[in-house]
Parts: sequence; C-alpha cells; structure tokens
Amino acid sequence: MNDDTGNTDRRTIPAPAVDLYTRFIHGEIGRRAFLRGVSRYAVAGLTASAIIEALMPNYALGQQVSREDERISATYVTVPSPDGHGWIRGYLVRPRSADTRSATPAPLPGVLVIHENRGLNPHTEDVARRFALANFMAFAPDTLTTVGGYPGDDYRGGQLFAALDRSRMTQDLVAAARWLKARPDCNGRIAATGFCFGGAQSNALAGILGPDLAAAAPFYGAATPPEDVPNIRAAILVHHGALDTRLAEAWPAQEAELIRHNIRHEGHLWPDSVHGFFNDATPERYNPVTAAQAWDRTLAWFNAHTRVATPAA
Repeated sequence: MNDDTGNTDRRTIPAPAVDLYTRFIHGEIGRRAFLRGVSRYAVAGLTASAIIEALMPNYALGQQVSREDERISATYVTVPSPDGHGWIRGYLVRPRSADTRSATPAPLPGVLVIHENRGLNPHTEDVARRFALANFMAFAPDTLTTVGGYPGDDYRGGQLFAALDRSRMTQDLVAAARWLKARPDCNGRIAATGFCFGGAQSNALAGILGPDLAAAAPFYGAATPPEDVPNIRAAILVHHGALDTRLAEAWPAQEAELIRHNIRHEGHLWPDSVHGFFNDATPERYNPVTAAQAWDRTLAWFNAHTRVATPAA
C-alpha cells in the first residue's frame, strides 16, 4: 500500500459534520437526522444552513469539461439488459479526433464509469468526458433508467436508487460492459471505474466478467465478494481515503485475497482524504492534491492494460 502526500488545511466544515453527510448519502441516517446532527456543529459565523449548503454538491463548480466541448462527441444510448431491468441508458463519449481522422472511427479502449448511489449525476458525466479527452471511449450508465433516470436531485435520486433490486442493477452494468466491449469502435479491451456504489460495482464486475474486463480502478468501494475473486483476470487499482476508516481498515483483507489468487493489483490509502475525496462537486470532501494523483494513476493503469492487442483465443 502506497502512502502519498496530500494537503491538510483546506476544509472549513468540522470533520464530524462531513461524516454525517457521508452517512446520509449512504442511507445510514435519514434527512431529519442529518439536519438535526449538523445543527450541533453550528457556531458563530457558521450556521447550520451554511454547513448544509457547503456539504451539498455543486455540479457547476465541479465541472472540468464542458458538455459543449468541441473536442468530444457525446450522446445518450440505450442498451438491452435482458437479465437486469430490461434496458439501461447511458452517456457515451468519444474524443472527436478518433472519429474524424479517417473514414472509419478509430478503435479505442472502453471505460465503464459507474456512478454513486444517486444515479448518473453531472459529476459522473463530467468524469466520462475527462476520459474521452484522455483518448478513451467512456460509457456512463444510469442504473435509475427504468424509474426515469437521475431526477436532477441527489436526495430524490438516492430514494429511487434504494427502491431498486441491487442484483438486477448489477446485471444492467454487466450488459453495459459487454455492449461496450463488443462495439466496433472499441478495441475489445475495457476497464471499469466508479465511486462508492460504482467502486463496489467495479470490483464486482471484475469477478463476474473474468477475462472480459482488462482493468478496474474502484474508488472507495466495497471489495469483490470472496467467492468471485478467483474469477478475476483484470488488473485491479484500488483507491481509498485514509480517513475513510471503514473501507481503509477493510483493505488489508481485500489485498490478502488478491495476493492469494495471484491477481495483479495496486492499492492506495490517500492521506488527508475522506470518502468522496475525488468528487470536486462536494468541496468539503474533495482533496485536489490526492484526487489529481489518483486520476493520474488511474489513467496510467488503464493505458497500461487496455491499449495492448486482445490475445488470440
């Protein structure tokens, strides 16, 4: 486990209030308990309302690549999912240069970008666009498709998410991954990444897809179920915040399983980083130093494992 240097003095909200927000978005406490809990940390110059406003996502603030950026081509695509909810819609992004240099689109590695437990929000779409600018084709599916998709509000999105069958959601993502891999403008090698729920699903897909997944880079997600670890053929890059104690403390057991089955992997406990440290739409959780480091390592990992030719059967 590597330990990299982060900054330590950027936050303005008390750490326990940030932890309350994390518990709230995971459904561990309700909205009323969250609001009541936050009020305990209100002090002169920092009201409960100000704390709540600071903790809520600001997707305009977190946007790095405009939806209208001329360097990318983006569209929404619906993919059949017969073993899941029937279909799943997602955001497909490619670098425009890959489709304009010759008569046929250039085959690129594919990256499945999996959202948190609130649906395909603007942050996840922005991450997909970032991958396109790094010369990947990215597909960000929305597991809320059959209940209308991401509703434009994270709280409502979380409620919709909680009502859906988790195993069928996973099958929707399996369908999305296999569809991406089979596209003629994909080079036949795909990777998966995601955040929280999406991180856990990246780990799960590694066990389900076996040789069909070349690499995975889960961010603060639960480990692959132990019974599926022997099926993994992907190279696994794990990102956790060192202050995200529950997942950080679970990492040694996950790594032991990867070692036991001789699975190529690398893990990082990023210092001064909480759950959600990569999400620049939530400034009180975001760590710009370690987020940039984790992004660079993810790009390097995917470049190393998805740009080689697919082995002959």
